[in-house]
Amino acid sequence: MTRVLSRRALLALGAAFTLSAQAAEPLTVGAPWVRPAVAGQGATGAFMQLRAGPALRLIGARSPAAARVEIHEMKMDGEVMRMRAIPGLDLPAGQTVALQSGGYHLMLLKPFQPLKVGDTVPLTLVVQDAAMKRHEITVQAPVRQAPPGQAGAAKDEHGHHDHHGHGDHKH
Repeated sequence: MTRVLSRRALLALGAAFTLSAQAAEPLTVGAPWVRPAVAGQGATGAFMQLRAGPALRLIGARSPAAARVEIHEMKMDGEVMRMRAIPGLDLPAGQTVALQSGGYHLMLLKPFQPLKVGDTVPLTLVVQDAAMKRHEITVQAPVRQAPPGQAGAAKDEHGHHDHHGHGDHKH
């Protein structure tokens, strides 16, 4: 009987450790994707949903698929939509921050090769917590024409190109 209780206790302890380890994850990434890039295209966008456990700040990203990855924002400046690189993005505790076309997103600058629908792009996100400790989260982002689950995504994946202004640009 003692042996059975010990096994149960060990299983319960293991389950509790697993739950606390999951709760300690600094950042959850949902629905990552990258827009296709043709040969010679100077940049493309990466998009996803970010949910911080504790408050974090996205301070950088990198990918072996591009020379550089920058955090960008798009916002209205009078009557003109402007895109610019930003040094970081606050991720409030327990809230989801969308990296999406027309808002905050990641720019993959100077892709090393064409990124085709069906490819997967590894991205490493660098976040910093309140204690200034850095965490790196690696994401595998599929290349798609449209966000996962968006109406019309299947149609767009069959050769229609819509880059939404993510070609060459200067700052």
